[in-house]
Amino acid sequence: MDKQLKEFFNFLKNDKKVSNNTLQSYRRDLTQFKEYITNQDKKYNKIKEEDIKNYLVYLEEQDKKPSTISRMIASIRSFYQYEVKIKKIGQNPTDNIQSPKIEKKAPCILTSEEVELLLEQPKDVDLKGIRDKAMLEFAYATGMRVTEIISLNVDDVNLQNGNVMCKTGIRQRVIPLGKMSLAALKEYLDQARNILVKTDKENALFVNLNGKRLTRQGFWKIIKYYQEQAQITKDITPHTLRHSFATHLLQNGADLKSIQMMLGHSDISSTQVYMQFQNGGLSDIYKKAHPRA
Repeated sequence: MDKQLKEFFNFLKNDKKVSNNTLQSYRRDLTQFKEYITNQDKKYNKIKEEDIKNYLVYLEEQDKKPSTISRMIASIRSFYQYEVKIKKIGQNPTDNIQSPKIEKKAPCILTSEEVELLLEQPKDVDLKGIRDKAMLEFAYATGMRVTEIISLNVDDVNLQNGNVMCKTGIRQRVIPLGKMSLAALKEYLDQARNILVKTDKENALFVNLNGKRLTRQGFWKIIKYYQEQAQITKDITPHTLRHSFATHLLQNGADLKSIQMMLGHSDISSTQVYMQFQNGGLSDIYKKAHPRA
């Protein structure tokens, strides 16, 4: 099975252009599945629907969350779809397998006041403060995923036009930068980044204090630090700023299609989750504007 998995991972990386995080997720899920069927003394190309059902029971006995099990089954399904496609097997054993139902939790959203409080915390009095202020302003202004932000290079930002080019896999999107974010970013590039970076070969937009590209863990720690400084009790993650970005745009009149494009959602149903956070202002507008309200 090792050879087949290697070919599948190469397919994901080179043909599907999945992100490194997605690739690692597939690798973890399928490695666990391989270990399971090896212990069961079964070959991957002889797996039947009953074997997959038994694996589901095994995962539940391991106290895996429904969301985790659903993701793992999706990884296995994708692998077998690939094997069917290249004619290594004739039948996908996951065809009739139902993933466990996942209770969708509403995303954590900050109020406008909480966002202001969070963004006020970094003080532009030293290199770290200048960088952190630019980074938080940037995250809220663009709604980009943390992986996308830390993957950015300096050349991806157009200061003159006030926008950033986000490249995710084979898709690209241009996102405008607000004046607050643009001002903080210019200050960071002029007064901090050129001091932090130790070599001209480093092209990352956001770097750590050693001048290297910032990591997901580094970004997360920065967010947590300023959450504590702001004394905000909500559990804030880098994704919270993305959720807040979309919600506040919607509440202030932006249309779903535009928000979908800025977020990089391939399906608008992913964007519609933010409809639940609309305030009552729309009903007031409707009552005033609609002739039969």
